[in-house]
Amino acid sequence: MTKYIFVTGGVLSSLGKGITAASVGTLLKHSNKKIGMLKIDPYINVDPGTMSPLEHGEVFVTEDGAETDLDIGNYERFLDTAYLKTSNFTTGQVYSSVIERERAGGYLGQTIQVIPHIVGEIVNRIKQAGEGHDILVVELGGTVGDIEGLPFMEAIRQMKHDDDVAGTYFIHVTLIPYIKAAGELKSKPTQHSVQELRRIGITPQMIIARSENGLPKTFKKKLAMSCDVHPDCVIEALDAKTIYDIPVTFLRQNILKPIAKELDLGDLNPDMEKWDTLVKKIVQPKNKTVVGFVGKYLELKEAYKSLTESLIHCGAHLDTRVEIAWIDSEEIEEKGAEALLADCDSVLVAGGFGSRGVEGKILAIEYARVNRVPYLGICLGMQLTLVEYARNVLGLEGANSVEFDENTPHPMIYLIDNFLDQSGGMQLRTHTSPMGGTLRLGEYPCDTKDGSIIQKAYSGAKTIYERHRHRYEANPAYREALEKAGMVVTGESNGLIETVEIKGHPWFLGVQFHPEFTSRLQTPNPSILAFVEASLNAE
Repeated sequence: MTKYIFVTGGVLSSLGKGITAASVGTLLKHSNKKIGMLKIDPYINVDPGTMSPLEHGEVFVTEDGAETDLDIGNYERFLDTAYLKTSNFTTGQVYSSVIERERAGGYLGQTIQVIPHIVGEIVNRIKQAGEGHDILVVELGGTVGDIEGLPFMEAIRQMKHDDDVAGTYFIHVTLIPYIKAAGELKSKPTQHSVQELRRIGITPQMIIARSENGLPKTFKKKLAMSCDVHPDCVIEALDAKTIYDIPVTFLRQNILKPIAKELDLGDLNPDMEKWDTLVKKIVQPKNKTVVGFVGKYLELKEAYKSLTESLIHCGAHLDTRVEIAWIDSEEIEEKGAEALLADCDSVLVAGGFGSRGVEGKILAIEYARVNRVPYLGICLGMQLTLVEYARNVLGLEGANSVEFDENTPHPMIYLIDNFLDQSGGMQLRTHTSPMGGTLRLGEYPCDTKDGSIIQKAYSGAKTIYERHRHRYEANPAYREALEKAGMVVTGESNGLIETVEIKGHPWFLGVQFHPEFTSRLQTPNPSILAFVEASLNAE
């Protein structure tokens, strides 16, 4: 039977529950335990797919095509494991399932209530995520006391007494504020947060204390006493130079000892030597390269979380600090590309939806092409390479994507009526299709062309597998004209254009997929690694 570790948060949000859960999971995995991860989101949306990146941050896509919370990305990057749609669920999904079952007569006329029906559905989903694992680490989104989180709190409380559960352990992540004027650390917010948990019926067995300052022994003892935990179960979580140092920091404080004792896991001795070496290269690298990151959601850089983390992964493996020059594509429209990109070693144009800033991205692509600067275009960044090439090399005036101009005379990017979805079924998709669930999502194969940059990056692999999240496709009607003019299709997926390169350019690659979704600290994505290497070696 599976054992469960529940991670809750108190006082306020954004304390790092996801990093805490990922760090605990990483240490347990390196102790040769089979670890599952689950993020529960109390918001009522079915998934974050239609939420603005500025509202929620990045939407992370799993191998099986689920649009999930960005913390699933943290889990994959830390544990070097691909998780599936069962690793994330929301209030919206829970209520939808219960209501659908009720409409179908599945409850045989019962009155449907939060307890037992909603809570029971939550418990079932948690158990489903735990199947096949020694331990499931569960992160509960939001903060203790939130109204929408109460059914989830009740569910994990009930699991303490479930005969089908081998053991439970509760970790509470909380804030220890420092009052500068008084020169004091304060434990009262944490005490109140733990009291609220106890009122619900949950007694945390470990406190992860987020603080800007170290906790004196006397303070830790006081905190342990007031929260009814052993002093060894108060773990400091100070601001770190890199999030990848957190598992090592936790290990130095013997975080696994009380967990192993409570869950009867035996002696745990995780091998973190290789991990620690990579962390040191992140903190003190020998080399440096500057990537011009052209985007449109720069107000909240969490919108590009997987991509920025992938650059860190590649830097660690190349012993290089990858410095990101954040460049707003709308600003390029005003000032020109050279004014903003001249000091960059390479150019990266990220994905996005909507017409805002598109012309600035096209100017950035033209700059990289003309000046022979290493270029990587991802998703929309790939699609716009075709638009730029059509306008400026083929001379096709008005060339565009139908996403931005339905009446363009030269639709380089168009909306295909049907395609094979991630499960192999045929999906219909039109301009009037609902926004949610009509994207090409999840992992698809890509057949690579011999001698191409993409094939070389993947160590000569004829077929690679990467994840997608997009609605529009490159128009094959223009393929012959593009290839005659020097833009070559070097990757295809079931007849769809996946990657393009430019003959004679030192390093120019556009990819329809999102390579950042499969990049991890220990195994960086090959295409992004090759791009960073090209940036480092740029003349």
